[in-house]
Amino acid sequence: MAFTLLSVTACKKDVLDETPQAFMNPEATLTNKAGFESAVIALHAGAREQLFGQDGSRMWAMHLGTDEFMTGDPTLADFNDYVTWVTPQQQSVTMNWNWAYLTMIPRANLIIEYAEKPTVTWANEEEKNALVAEARFMRAFTYNFLANLYGGVPIVDRVYMEDKRDFVRASREEVYDFARQDLEFATQWLPVTAPAKGRITRGAADHLLAEVYISLGEYDKAIEAATRVIDGPYALVTERFGNYLNQPGDPFSDLFRDGGQNHNANTETIWAVQMEYLTPGGIALRNQGNTTLRAFGNRYWNLKDPEGKAGMVVADSLGRGVGWVRGTNYLYYTIWDDPNDMRNSRNNIRRDFYYNNPASAYVGQKVDRNNPVHDTAWDYYPTIRKIEGESLAGASYGRTFKEHYLMRLAETYLLRAEAWLRKNDKQMAANDINVVRSRANAASVAADDVDLDYILDERARELMIEELRRLTLSRMGKLVERVQAYNPKSGNSVQAYHELFPIPQDVIDANSGAELGQNEGYD
Repeated sequence: MAFTLLSVTACKKDVLDETPQAFMNPEATLTNKAGFESAVIALHAGAREQLFGQDGSRMWAMHLGTDEFMTGDPTLADFNDYVTWVTPQQQSVTMNWNWAYLTMIPRANLIIEYAEKPTVTWANEEEKNALVAEARFMRAFTYNFLANLYGGVPIVDRVYMEDKRDFVRASREEVYDFARQDLEFATQWLPVTAPAKGRITRGAADHLLAEVYISLGEYDKAIEAATRVIDGPYALVTERFGNYLNQPGDPFSDLFRDGGQNHNANTETIWAVQMEYLTPGGIALRNQGNTTLRAFGNRYWNLKDPEGKAGMVVADSLGRGVGWVRGTNYLYYTIWDDPNDMRNSRNNIRRDFYYNNPASAYVGQKVDRNNPVHDTAWDYYPTIRKIEGESLAGASYGRTFKEHYLMRLAETYLLRAEAWLRKNDKQMAANDINVVRSRANAASVAADDVDLDYILDERARELMIEELRRLTLSRMGKLVERVQAYNPKSGNSVQAYHELFPIPQDVIDANSGAELGQNEGYD
């Protein structure tokens, strides 16, 4: 958080002398629309890095240890014991804080601040405000993330070029309100239609604004914001579309096939992280790409046939999963209240596997899940098929390069349902939930059966893997209760104070000029 100026000296100065071939700094680049466009793209890259910037189980801290997911790999300890795992020194605690304060917020503040400099050439006020609005959206997105995860945090709204070690924490409500102000500006100036795939629109700002209003207790405003999205240029997909019409599927599965997120017939994408394989500014490095296939996929390739020989080989669409993140029985079984629910069909959850090794005498035969030689925590558990896709770098690479949803219209309906419920209007809440369930061919829910737990169940059915579940549970104050109820690995250790992450200890230590304070329970 602190910005420290460092100087370096050396005995042999000529050894360090270099002739720069190019030099970029804000004063040189942030002078016109083209320069600001580059800076906005850097913000989008930062949003992608938060989800897919590294490899390893630590990236999945927003899923692991929730009601939905636990570790599959038996060598991992992530959130199995909350008391020993969730500490102010833990890597995922620090990693997510640093993503916000060292990547997203400085980049956003730079754009917002420099846009007002008199040296910048703008065609008109609208051109300037549209780019500032995208930066303010990203800043609000980041602060909403921080408030959901850590509670009250410092609000940094300017660029610091000097050392600063006296930050203080705002309250959680103040952080949400700061995000609200950014989003209300963004909804005025963002375009209705994205100028390019993945760019931020007015609908994305209103979608996030609906959630922030809920956190602030402004339920009428949340309903209005969500309604603007629902009544805008979006609609739930109810017919099959895309490049896989000659294969088994349904409208829901088509949303997650390669190319489906950006397809012109997909009318429910509000914001999706973009992936471009081996493209400058896209994905070009090892351990990058959409890593959900690797992290959430089981180790099917390790299954043995009844003779104890290798029964499987790595298949392109299934990749080489490592089973870091395994669904709970709640996710795989408990929540499915209607046998006709499209989201639980074989097109969307792969529950059966078949030996595919040509060298096996059992090739083509169904794998017996009940065979005790199979590790059903690691090698053989249901696969959520949202993660499947072609790996352009080869099947063993274990990653795809398809886009990943951050906002989809179905969630907007569920946010509006939550706002209606918090206003004690269960019928209107049920109406919105039933729009989502109708698309999935699931039976309608009765108004009397709608409560926050039902909304969380519906979010799980619709948004598993897409939503950062820890944020939703912490925002709603339901994390501890739900983990205790549904996560067999974490439920016995999670405590009331774990509703929030701790503030990283190194941040507290570095902030020597003021008392930053730790979240209760972590002292």
